Amino acid sequence: MVWDWQYTFEILPRLARATIVTIEAATGGFALALVAGLVLAIARRVRFRPISWGVGLFVEFVRSTPLLIQLFFIYFGLPRLGLHPTPFLVGAITFGLHFSTYISEVYRAGLDAVPRGQWEAARALNLGAYDTLSRIVLPQAMAPVIPALGNYLILMIKDTPVLAAISVMELLETARELASESFRYLEPLTIVGLFFLLLSVLAGIGIRRVERWVNARVRP
Repeated sequence: MVWDWQYTFEILPRLARATIVTIEAATGGFALALVAGLVLAIARRVRFRPISWGVGLFVEFVRSTPLLIQLFFIYFGLPRLGLHPTPFLVGAITFGLHFSTYISEVYRAGLDAVPRGQWEAARALNLGAYDTLSRIVLPQAMAPVIPALGNYLILMIKDTPVLAAISVMELLETARELASESFRYLEPLTIVGLFFLLLSVLAGIGIRRVERWVNARVRP
């Protein structure tokens, strides 16, 4: 099969729009995962055992079940509760909840790496729990875990094709639809592969810049 440049330029606008959907789903889910993951990590450190154990069970359950099953469960389960979000919103929420459990372990490793003396010094200064975390512990814990967080962002970008299962027209599903319409698979699938490569490279560059910025602020 010979590469058809005319067909390539015809399908680029649709693939570009699908790329925006892919970016929105990945970044929306990642933003939710960052916040929810931090909450889970902190909750696992509380001394009240029912909370820490309950959060630990939730984390292990979500990490041990496939993302696709969770996607179907939320997509078909929410309407039974009277909620009818769009498939895109369901996908972003599912991504956020699923990856929040992995990110919580990254946060937990970062928090455990902060020297115990930092916590004791904050206590000696009579700082509350919020000030201790926000001003002393989290700035030191975040710097070393940023590369790991970036890996999950890239993984989320590459996992967005799963959303096609609930009719979200992301990048790969759009390419498949284009291919089924024209019976030409070379151009759309090749372009999609290049687009995913480009998104992953750009995400990696962005994460490295964030890492340098955080290290510059944390370094004394």
